[in-house]
Amino acid sequence: MSSTDQFDRNLKDAESLLERFRQSAVPNIIGGEVVADENLLDVLDPSTNEVLCKLSRGGASVVDRAAKAAMEAFPVWRDLPTARREKVLVAIAEAIEGRAREIALLESKDTGQPIRYMEKAAERGAANFRYYAKMASKAADGVSSPTATHVNYTTRVPIGPVGIITPWNTPFMLSTWKMAPALAAGCTVVHKPAEWSPLSGFLLAEIVQDVLRKEGLPAGIANLVQGLGEETGKALTEHPDIKAIAFVGESATGSAIMAQGAPTLKRVHFELGGKNPVIVFDDADMDRALDAVLFMIYSLNGQRCTSSSRALIQASIYDEFTARLVERIERIKVGDPLDPATEIGPLIHAEHLRKVVSYVGCAEEANATVAAGGRCEPDNGGNYFRPTLFTKASNDAAIAQEEIFGPVLTAISFADEAEAVRLANGVAYGLAGYIWTENTGRAHRVAHALDAGMIWVNSENVRHLPMPFGGMKASGIGRDGGEYAFKTYMEQKNIAISFGKAGVPRIGV
Repeated sequence: MSSTDQFDRNLKDAESLLERFRQSAVPNIIGGEVVADENLLDVLDPSTNEVLCKLSRGGASVVDRAAKAAMEAFPVWRDLPTARREKVLVAIAEAIEGRAREIALLESKDTGQPIRYMEKAAERGAANFRYYAKMASKAADGVSSPTATHVNYTTRVPIGPVGIITPWNTPFMLSTWKMAPALAAGCTVVHKPAEWSPLSGFLLAEIVQDVLRKEGLPAGIANLVQGLGEETGKALTEHPDIKAIAFVGESATGSAIMAQGAPTLKRVHFELGGKNPVIVFDDADMDRALDAVLFMIYSLNGQRCTSSSRALIQASIYDEFTARLVERIERIKVGDPLDPATEIGPLIHAEHLRKVVSYVGCAEEANATVAAGGRCEPDNGGNYFRPTLFTKASNDAAIAQEEIFGPVLTAISFADEAEAVRLANGVAYGLAGYIWTENTGRAHRVAHALDAGMIWVNSENVRHLPMPFGGMKASGIGRDGGEYAFKTYMEQKNIAISFGKAGVPRIGV
C-alpha cells in the first residue's frame, strides 16, 4: 500500500473510531459502571483546533466515588494469589495487542503525535503489563536476618488504593507504565488522564474492565476519572483513601501535588520535567551523534521529558555540527499526524503552542541565533510549529534553562570536559543525560559527574524495563522500572519471631 493510500485509510478508520466519542462524552468508569457528567469539557483536535469530542468534567464527588470503589476492591485484589494476578496482567497485555491499531489511531488523533511513533504505543503498553505480570510473584519478596534469639524477616505489602495522574504527550504508554506495577504490587487504582488527551486512557480502562469482568473480579480494582487537574486531580491527591500518587508532568504541578497530599501524608512518585543535555565531544562518531541528537529532540514533536533539548557541542566541531543539524532540520516533514510520512505533527494545544512560540522572542532577547525554524506553519492549520534550532546561546538564557517541551533545540559551545560538566549540571533539572565520545575513560568520568538519574553513552534513549527510570533535583522523586517501582506501591514490613527461651524482662512484680 502506498503512503498516500495508507494516509487515506488512516483518516477513514480514525473518523470511524471517533464517532462513538462524538455521540456521547468520554465518561468516567467507576466500579465498572460508566458514569457520565452533565458538565462537559471540549477536547480539541490539535490538527485543526476544532472540537474532537466532549469530556466528562468529573470533580470531587466523582473522585470520592472512585476512591471508595478502589478501597472496597482492595482486599480482594491484595489477597489474590500472585499466579492469578499474573494471569490477569497477561490477559490485559493480550487485549492491548488485540486493539493496537485502534489505540494508535486515537492516540495520534488525540495528541497530534505522528502515527509512525504511535504504532508502537500498544506494543510498549503490552510490554509493560507482560513484564510486571512476571514481577507479581516477586512483589512481596523480603530478606531474612536471624539473631541469637529471633528470626527477623521482611515482607512487602501493597500500600492500598493508588492515584495515577498521567500527561498528554504519550498517554497510553505512560498510563501502562504506572498502572502495571501498581496492579502487580496488589494495589487498586484510580486513574486520571490529562484532559487534553483522554481517549487512549479511556481505551485502557475499557480493556482492563473487560478482563476483570471475564476473570470474575471486582470492577473497582481499576477506575477512571476525568476532568481538570485543578479540580479532579486536586480531589484525587487530597482524598484520604488514596495512599499514594504516581504523577507524570511538570515540576510545578508536582510541587502542588506534594502540598495537596501533605495533610494525609500521601506517598508521592513523580516523573517531572527535564532540560537534558546531550554532550558531543570532538572525538565522537559525528554521524551517529547527529542522528541521535535529531531523534531525541524532534521525534514525538519534542514533547517528551527525556528529550535532549540542550546540545553541548565541543568548540572545535561546533560550527560543522550545527551546520549539519540545520541541513537535516530543514528536511524534516511537518504534517498531519495520520500521514505515515509525517515526522512532526501539531503540538497538543493552542495554549502550548503559544508557550513554545514565546521562546523565539526569548532567544532573540538573549542574542541567540534562530538558525532553523522558529515559526508556525499557518498553511497547515492547527498547532503546527517548525522544528527549531537556536545557536550561539548562553547557558544562563531562558532557552537553555527552562523546559520548552517542543521541537526546539538549543546548541551551546564548550571548551573542555570540565566546562561540559559545569554547563550540563547548571540547570534546575536532572532527569537524563547523553554523552558522545570514543574515549571510554571520559565517558565514565562524565557519566559519574552528571547530576541526572539516567545517562546514555553513545546512544539515544533506549528503555530497559528492569532498570530504574527517574530523575534528580527538580526532575522527580522515586523510580519506575523493575523492583524499584514497588517502593512506591508497597510498604516494607519487618516481622520478628522469638525462638529462644530467655526470660522476658519483667516489671510490676
